Amino acid sequence: MATVAGKVYLVGAGPGDPSLITLRGVTALGLADVVLYDALAHPALLQHARRDAELRNVGKRYGEESFSQEAINNELVRLAQAGKVVARLKGGDPLLFARGAEEVETLAKAGIPFEIVPGIPSPTGAAAYAGISLTHRDLSSSVAFITGTESPGKERTSHDWSKLATATQTLCVIMGMKRLAEITAALIEHGRDPATPAAVVQWGTWSRQRVVEGSIADIAERAAAAHIANPAVVVIGAVASLRARMKWFDEQPLFGRRIVVTRPEHQSEDMARQLRVKGAEAVVVPAITIVPPPEPARLEAALGVLGSYDIVAFTSANGVDCVFEALSRKRRDARAFGGALVAAIGPGTEAALARHAIFADVVAAEFRGEGLAEAILAKLGSHASPAGKRHRVLILRALLARDALPAALRAAGVEVDIVAAYETKAAPVDAVQALARDLEARAIDAVTFTSGSTVRELVHALAPRAQELLATTAIAAIGPVTAEIARDEGLRVDLVANEYTVAGLIDALERHFAARQLP
Repeated sequence: MATVAGKVYLVGAGPGDPSLITLRGVTALGLADVVLYDALAHPALLQHARRDAELRNVGKRYGEESFSQEAINNELVRLAQAGKVVARLKGGDPLLFARGAEEVETLAKAGIPFEIVPGIPSPTGAAAYAGISLTHRDLSSSVAFITGTESPGKERTSHDWSKLATATQTLCVIMGMKRLAEITAALIEHGRDPATPAAVVQWGTWSRQRVVEGSIADIAERAAAAHIANPAVVVIGAVASLRARMKWFDEQPLFGRRIVVTRPEHQSEDMARQLRVKGAEAVVVPAITIVPPPEPARLEAALGVLGSYDIVAFTSANGVDCVFEALSRKRRDARAFGGALVAAIGPGTEAALARHAIFADVVAAEFRGEGLAEAILAKLGSHASPAGKRHRVLILRALLARDALPAALRAAGVEVDIVAAYETKAAPVDAVQALARDLEARAIDAVTFTSGSTVRELVHALAPRAQELLATTAIAAIGPVTAEIARDEGLRVDLVANEYTVAGLIDALERHFAARQLP
């Protein structure tokens, strides 16, 4: 029986910042059955893959044992011949010093359909994020890209430095840290002015980006003193001096900070993206996983009579999403609410409702249970109840939650039903273990908590050393309720958002770190 050929997309991941991948690259990842990705592809890019896609790290690192190029080539052919759609995710641009051409040649020889999706090359991305223009009307009208990583067996570079040294006004050396002293000596020997400005950009476009400046006479020594290693790009030429007035990325308010996001996986990317925009590295450790409630029949029954309540109240965006997933399974939509008013505990929950075409009638002024109770009672006070009947409120929430909202409503004579829309489970073990190692190494600047459940579950996962490990970093809470729960768990809370939203929490982080300089 003949095999059905699949297809291979050779996708450029860009230089590091996951927002720099092309739209075509995102589309290709979403089509793939299997993603073979390089070590320098940002992990956040894998979120564009299908949930059922197979993800494999086939990254190669200089001087380290890893997948051979031949093995990768053969695997691409094998998968495609088995009918799979494959995304080969490569750092930077797939054809610029990336051996993508070898992979394409193998595919073409085997008759495998393929598509090449260009990416932003690492030298252009790193230079831009360092505030260096590789060409400039007054300073440079030519640029050459040179690889500093050649076959490990070579004792000396095969580049003809007698021609390269002065051939262009700007030289860009990729992955050249192991031979930087040799390269700069060759440039000077063959006529390049020793005073020519130079800069080394390590981890360009990542929040861990570091830049060392100097001249070609001393840049190797300066980079070695700063312990700069690959991945790095070296820019040589007058344009390197532009950084003094063009740098911007390392001026971002949270640049270089490593901040832990403990939200559930399906919600973490939005917060991670906002942190990266501010220059931070978002370390995603989902402290909780959202799962269906233990009594799904009870939720289903409540959703069948939503319109019988005066108000249906939501206390989290998770609750909103889980309710609408349950409605969708029964081919029902917003009409299920009938004449019931809808209440939201805060703007995040309000926005989640709006995504489902429900616009909240009641939103708490203070984003906590007590505030929502006050807003609901005010709304009910303006709506007369039929003679002899009490107002009825349905609260759709997590299985375990504070009782401030239902207690306040019942105290006011309101009939309250509480139904679990979801349950929270513990964080993935591998992610927690990695976080523990980072905390022990003092490699985390802040841990953020956006709910009491994220606090409890992370503390439980890090037990019995939770208080000890978390004492080494700043603890950030989205609001006073979450802060109170953190303190109850024995944590020191360093900052609380003024506005109880993700944006408010990030603003609080900015203020907290504003007066602190990175070591």
